Amino acid sequence: MTDSQVLARKWRPKDFSELVGQEHVVRALINSMEQRRLHHAYLFTGTRGIGKTTVARVLAKALNCERGMTATPCGECPACLSIDQGNFIDLIELDAASNTQVDAMRELLGNAQYAPVTARYKVYLIDEVHMLSRSAFNAMLKTLEEPPDHVKFILATTDPQKIPVTVLSRCLQFNLKQIPPLLIVSRLTEILSSEGIPADVASLRLLAQAAKGSLRDALSLLDQAIAFGGGCVNETSIRAMLGTLDLDYLFALLGALAEQNGSAMLAIADQMEAASVSFDQALQDLASMLHRLATIQLIPGMLDEALPDSVRLLELSKRFNPEDIQLFYQIVLHGRADLAHAPDEYSGFSMTLLRMLSFIPNSLSSGQIIAGDKSRSTPEIKTESAAYTEKAAKSVSKHSPNDAWLALVNQLKLAGMTRMLAQYSEAKSFSEEKIELYVAEMHKHLLEKSYQDKLKFQLETHFGKPVNVIFSLGSITGVTSAVLHDRDKLAKHAKAVEAIESDPYVQELVEQFDAKLNVSSIKPNN
Repeated sequence: MTDSQVLARKWRPKDFSELVGQEHVVRALINSMEQRRLHHAYLFTGTRGIGKTTVARVLAKALNCERGMTATPCGECPACLSIDQGNFIDLIELDAASNTQVDAMRELLGNAQYAPVTARYKVYLIDEVHMLSRSAFNAMLKTLEEPPDHVKFILATTDPQKIPVTVLSRCLQFNLKQIPPLLIVSRLTEILSSEGIPADVASLRLLAQAAKGSLRDALSLLDQAIAFGGGCVNETSIRAMLGTLDLDYLFALLGALAEQNGSAMLAIADQMEAASVSFDQALQDLASMLHRLATIQLIPGMLDEALPDSVRLLELSKRFNPEDIQLFYQIVLHGRADLAHAPDEYSGFSMTLLRMLSFIPNSLSSGQIIAGDKSRSTPEIKTESAAYTEKAAKSVSKHSPNDAWLALVNQLKLAGMTRMLAQYSEAKSFSEEKIELYVAEMHKHLLEKSYQDKLKFQLETHFGKPVNVIFSLGSITGVTSAVLHDRDKLAKHAKAVEAIESDPYVQELVEQFDAKLNVSSIKPNN
């Protein structure tokens, strides 16, 4: 019994029609073949596994097919078969990564002047050509500039920036693109159908995502997946093989976020930590899910109902405003970027969750417990922002415009970036007919017209009549709602630190063991 051939070799394209995702290159090569406008040197660039050497070999077959030079080589003549098998005498392949020196290049090009043994053209295929030494490039340059009529050069590289411009200028260059995931899924589906191996769409999407634009990598992963799954390919086995995050965690997190249930969110984060989940991967997958939710909200027809999680995605998309999804997406991206700077991955991940919870619309006041039971409340704490609200709400006319504005901000039903615009604004004038707001230069990105319009709409809804709202950039001389919020947090933290430091048990530990209190780890109760 002979060993089966790996899929990447078995399903390597044999002609231009089988190439996936490189239509721009295929079209140009086919046209040049049909019009007999052939160049003496071709350079194929692009990342690994996207078909550079495959295109080169197909081109070599097209040039040397015994039935005539054609864009559709027969694949049956001795020349085509020999090229497919890798033993065609007039196709000279060189791996520049292993042969960087000038002597190897001189030896290779020494026979270029002689006619091909059996073929129409002698083809030199040099892979990873950027690895050649400067002397080797110089040795190749003369032959590359004025090659014999029977010689064609095909160069391939993942790093064209390292190729001398003198070489680049003598080549017809084609940049091969990374293959989109949908095309990879389509190709894997065709292959598995031919192989008679069952697979679901979700599993193939995971493989395509993991391949990062490389069809060769996708086929290698597919080989591994078939072995891992015992002859079948399904989402569960693929997630286990790739170490991909279970989407149930993400659905549960976003569900708890929609319910403003912070305790549940942190409990899920604890479960993820216990399961040794990569929090970097978790944030990446969370961003992907938020992207899908935003797409479903704005373009409903884009929902693929064939996917097993389509129903859950649709239900979840109805629980958030589109603006909030956009904000959560930005928070997750920043959280992932900051993960390396966090004390540990868990704290970085959980802080990202808390940021999302902080900006959810209609969030609970500081006097309520962020938990499943929203009817319970803690004893009232008079924070600085609450004091402003209480003082200004009694009589708008007796206090400064900004006092009245600070009171109003906490009453408006704002969300996402519109909420941030209100929180970072200071009122210079305030009445039910006209409000003039200033925003500091550092926060000018909040002055997008869409955010202004939404804030104006909420103000008019609140007052029940048109309001002239003027937004300007300027210096902040007083305080904003965001500043008060930060002060409240610092005040709460200071009180919590004071309470712990005055605890007799803590004081005893400090005295007996020369212990030090980690102040940054103290979190006040809401």
